[in-house]
Amino acid sequence: MRKRLAALIAAAIVPALTFATPAHARTPYPYKLIDLGTFGGPSSFPQLPAIPITSNGTVLGYADTPARDRDWPHCFACQDPFIQHAFAWRDGQLTDLGALPGGNSSNISELNGHGVGVGISENGRTDPHTGGAAAVAVMFKNGKVISLGTLPGGALSAAADINGQGQVAGNSTNGTPNPFPDPYGIFFMARGTEQRGFVWRHGVMHDLGTLGGPDTLQYTQNNRGQIIGASYTNNTPNPSTGIPTIDPYLWQHGHMTDLGTLGGTLGVANWINNQGDVVGQSDLVGDNSALPFLWKNGHMIKLPTLGGGGGANWISQQGDVAGYQFPPPHHGNYHFRGFLWRHGKMTDLPPVGGAAWAFGNGVNDHGQVVGNETDTNGNEVIAVLWSGGHGYDLNTLVAPNPLQMISADYINNRGDIFGHGVLPNGDQRVILLIRNPGVPLPPASTPARPLPAITGPPDRSISVILALHAAHRGPTPVPSARH
Repeated sequence: MRKRLAALIAAAIVPALTFATPAHARTPYPYKLIDLGTFGGPSSFPQLPAIPITSNGTVLGYADTPARDRDWPHCFACQDPFIQHAFAWRDGQLTDLGALPGGNSSNISELNGHGVGVGISENGRTDPHTGGAAAVAVMFKNGKVISLGTLPGGALSAAADINGQGQVAGNSTNGTPNPFPDPYGIFFMARGTEQRGFVWRHGVMHDLGTLGGPDTLQYTQNNRGQIIGASYTNNTPNPSTGIPTIDPYLWQHGHMTDLGTLGGTLGVANWINNQGDVVGQSDLVGDNSALPFLWKNGHMIKLPTLGGGGGANWISQQGDVAGYQFPPPHHGNYHFRGFLWRHGKMTDLPPVGGAAWAFGNGVNDHGQVVGNETDTNGNEVIAVLWSGGHGYDLNTLVAPNPLQMISADYINNRGDIFGHGVLPNGDQRVILLIRNPGVPLPPASTPARPLPAITGPPDRSISVILALHAAHRGPTPVPSARH
């Protein structure tokens, strides 16, 4: 997946901002921090979940332009009052990938090995179901933005993945009124209408179907074209949650397989590797707690925790799993910690930067885990790396700079890290950390330092929303996907 930029590079190129080591500073650092910059507006944003760094070093995201968005806040493909455009960054050059004619904002989710990207763009129309700006799944190819349309009756769609064979996967509304509310935001596009996952091949968009209920979430796709997500299984609300049962699924060769649960009525699949191994989380009987699972060779395996609950966010090609766990609450307080499950052994990854909670977001084939620390309201505070039995606040592994890194979202096998941070004025930025192989990581974990005065926005990942439900609302339901 996501190999090279090829024909995507268009005309507009903006230099990225690199926070370089001052000339008088002689101490080398394990990482070089690069702020990928913007198109003249204040902020840039990651599009998650995704693999945002291709094998040739192209980095994906979307960034503000100076122009104000006339549709704000009634828009789907926007994060703030400015128009945002999808970008591809490589070797210091930030390329604007544009948007559909008549549309304002766009973003990109993935780039395949042929230089073809997919994402979403506003199209200048109005969504009749919400009254806001409509947006559709698009393909970025040969310098053009191409609409992939929606499922029949729909006004919103978004493409999340494209593999080397050109198969695109994503989500779309279909215009059918939805009988159920979605209190956890799992079906993020279902704003009064049904949401369905789709697969697009050879110019045609196909509905993935459901496991029996009205809505489906397509979450991610691997190189083999296998798709995972979550789906209602029926139309009967459960007393414990107030909504019908939601199960994780695996879609392949035109067929959707229910992966089942660990006994509860809420479960989602979060990631799949190219071997077809799936990880996620599932409620237990009664929906009062959830546990991480690994689905492998047709069987769902319950992963161990510290005696409480948790969830799995990522599985590497080697089968290593990263996620979060929490022991039983002490005096009503939860303490969330990351974990690495490798070679059948669970390793605890506690907070290292002084914040309250820690979460593992991704893991590479060397067992290095990246994640974030948050406060007890889920606000992102510190980007974290766990490697070689030690934990590091990534802000201490780069030259001094004004940006506070608040989340590390992905790490590749070279050790390069993709994440995001916040400037002292509150502007957000997508960042890239380039590993300096000549400088080893410190032999000890990060020493304690004062917590930053600034924090980022609430983390909308599955992990943190689930944690907030567990900490503040008692039962542990499965929350929304990160988008």
